[in-house]
Amino acid sequence: MLQRSLLRATTVTCAVGLWWLLTATIWSTNPVLSRIGPFDAVPSLIDTLSSSSGWDNIQTSLTRLLAGLLIAVVIGVPLGILLGTFRKVEEASTPIVNFLRMISPLAWAPMVIVAFGVGTAPVVFLIAITAVWPMALGSAAGVKALDPGWRDVARSLGAQPREVVRSVVVPGVRAHVLTALRLALGVAWVVLVPAEMLGVDSGLGFAVLNARDQLDYAALGGNVLLIGCIGYILDGLFRRLA
Repeated sequence: MLQRSLLRATTVTCAVGLWWLLTATIWSTNPVLSRIGPFDAVPSLIDTLSSSSGWDNIQTSLTRLLAGLLIAVVIGVPLGILLGTFRKVEEASTPIVNFLRMISPLAWAPMVIVAFGVGTAPVVFLIAITAVWPMALGSAAGVKALDPGWRDVARSLGAQPREVVRSVVVPGVRAHVLTALRLALGVAWVVLVPAEMLGVDSGLGFAVLNARDQLDYAALGGNVLLIGCIGYILDGLFRRLA
């Protein structure tokens, strides 16, 4: 444990040192990059965490993220169980599923804004459409990984199809669903920031865009650092669940 902690601390220290080297020496004459080094971004991050507006942006982004993930789970898990349980359904829907999941979520942005307007709704929609495919495919993989004998035993005891799904399939795919949820969280968090640059007036993506527009590059670096830190913490929490 101690050796691992020392190794990680050394790696982080080297990364910060490289960050400083790039911004303070190699890019020292660049009017933008020279102002997003650790000695600028970290104080800005502290200022953000000391302000109510900073915490409001964090809360807004996390609320949108959780809302989108909830929609993805509600749609994706049943869809995955359906695809994993019935081979014909999977074979029939595979072209559509593969087509839709390969479309960049941000490609939907213009149409989503036309449909929902600007604000929270299009951001949540983009997060949901991003996260639904990892949830569906992960759930389907979990169903396929189940021992067929479990379902045979349930049927031999007189279980109806719904009872088989409820008592065998759903508990059996739990680990796969949690793993899929962690993957969905990662891609959803990446999409959240650019989605919050589409006309909204709050959130972490808005904070990044606002800092750029105000030419406050230290705040820009601080907000990017904050996004990375929150994403790291969220991934750690979901990794413990999985």
